[in-house]
Order: sequence, then C-alpha cells, then structure tokens
Amino acid sequence: MLVYKVPNTIFRAILINNQQNFRRMKKVLSLSILALTLILGSCSNKREGEPKVLVFSKTMGFKHASIPAGIAAIQKLGEENGFVVDTTKNADMFNDENLKQYSAIVFLSTTMNVLDHYQEAAFERYIQSGGGFAGIHAAADCEYDWGWYNNLVGAQFLSHPAGTPEADFIIKDNNFIATKHFTEKVWHRADEIYNYKNINPDVNVLMTVDESTYEGGKNGEDHPFAWYHEFDGGRAFYTGAGHTNESYSEEFFLKHILGGIQYAIGENEKLNYTKVTSQIPPEIDRFSKITLAEGDFFEPTEMTILPNNDVLVSQRRGEVLLYSEATKEITEVAKLDVYHKTLNTPGVNAEEGLMGIQKDPNYATNNWVYLYYAPTGEAQVNRLSRFKFTNGVFDMASEQVILDVDSQREICCHTGGSIAFGPDNMLYLSTGDNSTPFNEKGVKYINSGYAPLNDIPGHQQYDARRSSGNTNDLRGKILRIKVNEDGSYAIPEGNLFPVGTDKTRPEIYTMGHRNPYRISVDIKRGYVYWGDVGPDARVDSLETRGPRGYDEMNQAREAGNFGWPLFIGDNYAYRSYDYETGESGAPFDPEKPINNSRNNTGLTELPKAMPAYAFYPYVDSQDFPQVGTGGRNAMAGPTYYSDLYQGDEKLPSYYDGKVIIYDWMRGWMKAIHLNKDGSFSKMEPFASDIDVNNLIDMEVGPNGKIYLLEYGSGWFSKNADSGLGYIEYNGGNRPPLIDQLIVDNTSGQLPLSVTATVEARDREKDAMTYVWDLGNGETKETTEPQISHSYANAGDYRISVEVKDTVGESAKSNSVMVVAGNSRPEVSITIKGGNSSFFVPGQEVQYEVSVTDPDGTGAINEDNIFVSVDYLEGMDKVAMSLGHQQVSAAVTGKALTQSMDCKTCHKEAEASIGPNYMDIAQKYKGQKDATAYLKKKIVAGGTGVWGEVMMPAHPNITSDESRQIAMYIESLASDGVKKLSLPAKGKIKPEAKNPGEMMVITASYTDEGAEGVIPLTGSKSVALSSNTIGFSEATKTKDMMAVTFGGQDLLVLGGESGWFEIEEVDLTSVNMIVLAAGWQEAPKVAYNFDVRLNAPDGEIIGKGTLAVQPAGTPGAGIIIPLTSKPKGKHKLYVTGAVEEGSTPSMVALMSATFN
Repeated sequence: MLVYKVPNTIFRAILINNQQNFRRMKKVLSLSILALTLILGSCSNKREGEPKVLVFSKTMGFKHASIPAGIAAIQKLGEENGFVVDTTKNADMFNDENLKQYSAIVFLSTTMNVLDHYQEAAFERYIQSGGGFAGIHAAADCEYDWGWYNNLVGAQFLSHPAGTPEADFIIKDNNFIATKHFTEKVWHRADEIYNYKNINPDVNVLMTVDESTYEGGKNGEDHPFAWYHEFDGGRAFYTGAGHTNESYSEEFFLKHILGGIQYAIGENEKLNYTKVTSQIPPEIDRFSKITLAEGDFFEPTEMTILPNNDVLVSQRRGEVLLYSEATKEITEVAKLDVYHKTLNTPGVNAEEGLMGIQKDPNYATNNWVYLYYAPTGEAQVNRLSRFKFTNGVFDMASEQVILDVDSQREICCHTGGSIAFGPDNMLYLSTGDNSTPFNEKGVKYINSGYAPLNDIPGHQQYDARRSSGNTNDLRGKILRIKVNEDGSYAIPEGNLFPVGTDKTRPEIYTMGHRNPYRISVDIKRGYVYWGDVGPDARVDSLETRGPRGYDEMNQAREAGNFGWPLFIGDNYAYRSYDYETGESGAPFDPEKPINNSRNNTGLTELPKAMPAYAFYPYVDSQDFPQVGTGGRNAMAGPTYYSDLYQGDEKLPSYYDGKVIIYDWMRGWMKAIHLNKDGSFSKMEPFASDIDVNNLIDMEVGPNGKIYLLEYGSGWFSKNADSGLGYIEYNGGNRPPLIDQLIVDNTSGQLPLSVTATVEARDREKDAMTYVWDLGNGETKETTEPQISHSYANAGDYRISVEVKDTVGESAKSNSVMVVAGNSRPEVSITIKGGNSSFFVPGQEVQYEVSVTDPDGTGAINEDNIFVSVDYLEGMDKVAMSLGHQQVSAAVTGKALTQSMDCKTCHKEAEASIGPNYMDIAQKYKGQKDATAYLKKKIVAGGTGVWGEVMMPAHPNITSDESRQIAMYIESLASDGVKKLSLPAKGKIKPEAKNPGEMMVITASYTDEGAEGVIPLTGSKSVALSSNTIGFSEATKTKDMMAVTFGGQDLLVLGGESGWFEIEEVDLTSVNMIVLAAGWQEAPKVAYNFDVRLNAPDGEIIGKGTLAVQPAGTPGAGIIIPLTSKPKGKHKLYVTGAVEEGSTPSMVALMSATFN
C-alpha cells in the first residue's frame, strides 16, 4: 500500500478554501430562500385584515322575534373573536361586487323566498368561488323551489311540534370546531325543534335530537339537527337551534354557532371567480313582446311555425288560420267540420273540436301538417290526421287518418290535444281523461272537487279510472308513435307497455293524466314535459276523500304512470270511495296502485306512480312560492337550445337546456333549471315584464324566437285581447328608460306657465338629450331634463318628451295634457262632528262637500257633483283620488266629443254623416269587449261598419280619453240602475268591515269648460280608518317584534316589556281600547298594559290587565278603559310589561279596537 502524506500548510489552505466556498454557498442559499419566501408571500391568497361576515335576516314568511338578539350576539362574537360583522335585510346586497368582500354569509332565520333569481345566481357564484355559508334555525325554511340552496343548507323545514319542548340533543362528532366544546354526549335544552324533509345525504351530521325525549318528532331514530359539508366549491354549516331569545345568551349555543361561522370563514382566502359555473340571468328589461295580430282569433288552441316564419293556428271550432310573414295578414286556409258543442245536453260545454296542430319535422320537403280533431258524425272519436299544406293551400283531400281515440261525447270535460315531435321524429299526442269533474245532480254522494271515482253502472263519465287509470284505453295519456310514409304507424321501443301485453295499448308512453293540455319534447334529451290541469277541491279531506286540488308540471325521462285519478301532486293519495254508501276506504298506494273500478278494461295493478316535479294549489304554495295564487292552468313550453338556431334573433345561451313553462290563468312564464341528472333544480321568472293575455301555446320558430299564442280573457268567445306575437330579445344597447314625466301646472288661466321635468335613465350609462313636444307645434331640444314654457292661447296641449342616448336609441314618454284657459275645480270634504280618525260601524258620520271654481267665472252646477263611499283595504292615501275620476268619465267623454272633430260627423241622437251615438250604443250594448272595441275604433278609424264614409283616425288621443268617450257612448244605452250619487251634504252609516279597512268618501266635480277649452274634473277623497287597526312591520315599536304568521301581521312581546305607537288618533267618543291577543302557549303570568299620551313615558290615560290564562286558551281581549280623553289628535303609546319578578311568556297582539 502506498501512503501519501500531505503537508500541513497545503491541508490548511484546502480547508480555508472550502470554508470560504461554504460561506458563499450558505449566503446564496439564504438569499434564495428569502427570494422564494417573498415570491410565495406575494402569491398568498389570504385576505388582508380581519375576516368579514355578512348576517342576512330577511323574512318573507314567519318573522322570528329572536332575530335582533341573534344579530347582537353574532356582532359580539365578532368583536371577541376577530371578525367584522355586517348585517342586512336588503337582498340587493347579493351581487358579485358586494359579496366578494365577505369570507362568510350567515342566513339568520330567513323565511320563504328572500332572493330573486339575479341574487340567487350571485350567491351561487359566491359559494362556487370559495365562499362560506352558515345557516341558523329557519335558514332551512326558505327558498323551497331552489334545489341548489336546499343542497347547500342541507335540508328543508317540514314541521315542528308546538312550543319549545325540552329534549336531548346527541353530539355525534365533537372533533369539529362547532361541537368540540361539548364534553358531554348529551346536550339537554329547550328550543323549537324542526322536522326536516329533502335531507342532503352528503352532509356530515354533528348533532341529532332524540325523539324519545319529546313529542312530535318526524325524522325517526337519526333525526339530524346540525351538520356541515363542503359544497360546490365552498363550505356550509347549519344548525336547527336558535329559535328563542334565550339561545343567544346561552354559552354552549354561542360557541356552537361561533364554530360554525369560523368553519364557514375557513382560511379567510380571497375568492376565485374563475371557478364559477353559474351565470347571471339576462336583465328582464331586455325582453319585449312584438304583436303580430290582435283580436283576430276565436278560441285558438295551438300553433305551428313553418320554415318561412308563417304561422298556422288551429281554432276549436274547426278553422285553420294562416298568418303570413310576408303580408302580415291572417287568412283562413281550412275549415274542418268538427263536433264542438253538445247536441242533446243543453248547458254542457263540450271541449272537443279542433284541438291541436303541428307541422312534420320534415315539412320543408313533405308539406305534412298534423291535426287532432273531433269529426262530426256517429263515431264518437277524436282523430289524429295529417294533411298536405302547400303554397297557402290546405289540401283536405290529402287527409291520412293516423289514429282514432275513442271518446264519450255530450259531456264535459278534458280533451288534451297537444301534438309534438321529439328525437327520431317520434310523434307525441296528449289526451284528456274525458271525465266530468263537477258534482252530479240528483245524487247523494258526489265528487266535491276530488278525484272522480264513481263506478256505479250508468255513471261512467264520473269515473276517471275508466280512462286515465285504464291501461287499455288511450284517454288520459301521452301517446308516442312513429308515423310511417303511408300514414300508418309503428310502436317505438321504450313505451310503457310492450306490443302484445294483455289488457294494454302499446301506444301509451305515459298514463295517469287528467288534462295534459300543452306538451313539449326536449329535442336533444328526449324528455317529455306537460302541464296537467288539476281538480278543484280547495281543502284537504285526508280522512275521507284525499288531498286538495293541484295543477302539475310534469317531466317524463322514461315511460311511466303519473298517478291520476289515484294520486295528485307529490303522489298525494286519494282514498277509495263508495258512491252508493258514502263510505271512505284506504288511501291508494303509489308503489302498488290498484284500479278495481267496474269500468276498468285494463290491468288491475298499475305501474307505480310518478310524482310531479312541481305542483301548486289555488292558495300560496310553500314548496313553489313563485307560482302565486288564484285560478290555475299549467302549461309546458319548449326546452331551449341557442345552438339550434342561426342569426341574432335567438335567446342567449344562458337559456340552453332550460324548460319554459307558463300558466294560462295566472299569466306568468318561468324558466326551469335542471340538475345534471335531469331532475328539477329551480324555477325563475322568464320575460316577466311581458304581459300575456291567457297564453295558450308557446313554440320556438326556425329563427330561435319564441312565439306566443294568446287565447284572450273570455272562455268560449272571440276576445279583443287574443293575439299572436313573439318575444324579442335585445342583447345590445337599450333605449333610455323613462320613469315619469311631471308637469307642475296642468291647468289654469292665461297665460299659463308650466315647467315639465322628465325622470329618465340610460341603462348603459350613455349621456342623454331631450326633445320636447309642447303640443302646439313647437319642439325644443335640451341637454337638461327640464323645460319651462308659457301658453298664451286657450286650448288643450299634450306635452311629451323623447329621450335620446348617444348611439341612436330613444324612448318617448306618454303625454301629459295641459289645459290653458280653464282651471281644475277645487273640491273639499268636511267631516262634521264625531271622530275624525276612524269610523265605528253603525255610528253615523256627517260630511259636507264644497266646490269652488278657481277662475271664478261660472256658477257651480250641483248636478255635476258626484259623491260616493267605498271600503278599501291597504289604500295608498297619496293616490286616493285617481281611481274616482272614472265617476265622471261619461261627463268628460261627452265634453271631449264636443271639443274634437267628432262633432262634425256624429250627434248624440240626431242623424249626421256618421251614426249617432245612441245607435252605436245600442249596437254594442251587452258586449263585454265593447269598451275595448270602441277605444280601438276611435284611435284607428276605418270604414265598413256603418257605411262607406271613412272615420278618421285619432292616433294622438290618449288611452284614457278614448276610454272616456267610449264610456259616454255606452252610457246612452244603459238600462241598468246607475250608481246614484250621495247628496253633497249628508250622513253615512258605515258598514261593518274587516279590521284595517278604510272608509273612503270621494267627491268629484266636472265643470262646463270654456270656449275652445275642454271641461276639467276635480276630486277629493277623505279616508277614515276602521275603529279596529292592525299592525305591520311599519308599526313603530320598542322591544316588540312585527311578525307574519298564517297570513296575519302580529306584534310579539317576548321579553319583560315593550311598547308600540299609534299615530295621530282622535279620541272623541272613545271610551276604551281593546287589544286582541293570542299565543301558541297560554301565558302563565299576568301582563299590565298602559295607554300613554305623546311619549312612551307620557301621561297614563288608561290601564288594563291580561290575567293568567287557562291552558288551551287560544287568545283573549285586553280591555283598557280610558280615564282621560284629550281633545285633538295625539300619538298614543301602548306599553306592556310582565308582572314584576315574573318570567315572561310570549304574547302576540293582533289588533287594537277603539270603542
């Protein structure tokens, strides 16, 4: 082995050199680490400063009295735990720009629909970008028709037992931040305990409630009560606790919600809006209705739009009409001989006729048009046929009969009759149940608006099990067939019953329908949609007959049974019913429906029932609050896809895959969002600024425009408001929007000086200019929204303004009439004696009307004074006099005919060039659309009704003026009892009315006008409140909470004391005030109430007591005798306080009555 020895000097040199290199490397490494730290720091996603939390507490249903305590508690938690708390009830705060500043949003006992569809989209985007959500208590009691929110919050409120029972809450996970402070497994406390439905299975349950420890639980052994989960890019926490005021001073509960809020805050990171998928909906004011034809239809039923944008319209009495895109005219191109009225049963409205129309998907090459109609003759059938329509000619000889549906005639009702095509050119046809929904006359046991199930021989029309529930019958179904070249048809795969199945018809795709009046098919996914018009029962009779009536919106993603007449809505079950004995049987089972009717020719056991995806009764719907109330008639429109159309007339891609639905009676249109699996997610308004007159069909044209067919407002008649049109979408620059035109002085002596001001805005923020039409031939342009002018000559002038933006769009205001040379009469009403604040039913009120002429030029004609009394609810005092001007419409209308060119051609009763007004009145007497027709004729003019002399048009006349002239003409033929005026001086004995109503005394006077100047009407109203006043959110209170429960406004006193204010009350003749009080649980302590003058601590003028109430008492009256009655009007303060030293209950005040 060779060994080399290195000299020490060399070794030391090498060592020193290595040490220097190491130091340099260390320095470089340190600098690199520092640089990397700076880089990483600069890329940090953490927000600067303390986290911000928004507490949202808007309520549209029940308003929890504990909300103020909850807000104060969360604010304190923020101060103590390092986060900033903002609070609001203003849903306008839900927009991208505002929400992005918050790390978490807290919904504190929100109820019902609290956000509109723009705000919903903004909130979805907030969560998708990484935001956090915490829901407390009633956060589960809102937004029922918004599936995304239901999944976020985790469940929906179902019900709750009375009061705030004590129960055991079981801690399932104490490793989570909102439950880690619980050292015991059981948390025993009192609160309002919700039962839940539609529970999201993906939530992580933190706490359950033991239903064995209280009464009224509905969720069983695993009743969830608090949970958390990550959802759609964000974080969500919910707790069902927090109903009571006491909760917000309870340590364990405060730590519970603190942890939930901290979880929602997360790492306090900036939001990342590049991850969002939800879109903000297009602004509603981008939609408008373009009318193509109006008043030309007599019971239109359905339409189809041809490739050249011509429109074919079917009418129930057999006509097929063509609207020509080229000529803009309507012509009749076919007239079928149809059965459309009963022949032997007077008083029964047949609904058959020509019921449906649709073009073939390949119409451009084959020219087939399909009709569904009821041919006359012995055969009682409804027929599906197709005809050739070429070059405007409907070839009746080309008819190919495709399918007949047996029907029972001479009865009412339910025909269905809508035709649609889906993928692979399959034809879908809807048919009604052909059953009578009304009560049968002369029998003891009747339908009463529930399911018609009468199978007694000879009563078949009252049994929908013979049709809708019959697998061997084509009525009450949606049929699906493939039409062959020769007009025969084949059965496609996937229908409800395979070909050859005993006791079935293979054409059936879906069954169990009542009246699926309008259907549509998603052309991409093949889903079938229809609205089903439901029965009339207004209340549930669950122990004897079944549920109340619902209209349904339905979707079939595959063949199925949709329940009628055994089920309605969400598979709510009817009971079997014996029409011979009146005995009720068991409810039907949706998993195994049995049709044991003697009229059934099909299977006894039916396919399981499928629920509707949306359903609603006559009254408010908790599940679908947007649909409103009143008459109902559900309809299904198209599923929209913008990529199927070319050009710029189509809707934006926002609506891709959304289903448009509408209601014939309620006049709304909605867009339905679907989940990825095709299930219902939510509904939102669609083109809601558009007014539709009983929309009966909606189709998409070849250019992507949505066409509208409007039936009009009267059943079985030709309606002046029927129409054909389409929805226009403006995706670019919009014209300025004019809110109002105000003229400070609309009448007076010469010279008359006026100042006109327009309130306008440009939605794209463009600069605006104003072109004023002064009504005298002069126009002036200004850059300011105001102009002044002086009129020197007598006459009436219509001032209007055109507002222009910088890119060429403009809008014109309505005109405001200014009358120079005549002043509007001044009317006053004096209430004499008695009480000037309110009326007491049965106690006379004295009044006196006086009229003065500001010009002082003419005597007052007392025949032109009209005095009336009305009882109105929630009246706006500012607008009080507007409606009453109708009283003098006939007087004003007559004066207008004398001031316009009308007098040249028409006299009231004498012959002239044109017909006299008496003859016109007699001609249109009794016609319900007479006013609308006459208004249209006055504006448009025309010939041919009374002769060849042309009646000139009056395009500048206002709608109100044309109405007044029409009412004057119609009044000449009135043989009814006219509404008589009360005397100008007299007494009124008020009627007993509902609490909160006002008695309104109104007087009007129309002067005689002057030479060259029209007459003017002045009016005045005086309102006296009922002696029973209600409460609202506007009531000024302290430590009392305005809530709405069961449709009634209440003031809740939940603490030891509180007060409310009654504004400006006259106490003349008042001896006592009676407070109506109610509660969920009778108060176990007494309350003392004082009436104080002018201030909460003012002079006491009355005292009363609410004694301890027996258990089960629902309410009581608190009598407060008045010991002093000061003159004049005063503010009153009613204070309430629990007896000193007692624990308060919860008392709700419903009204105050002055006796």
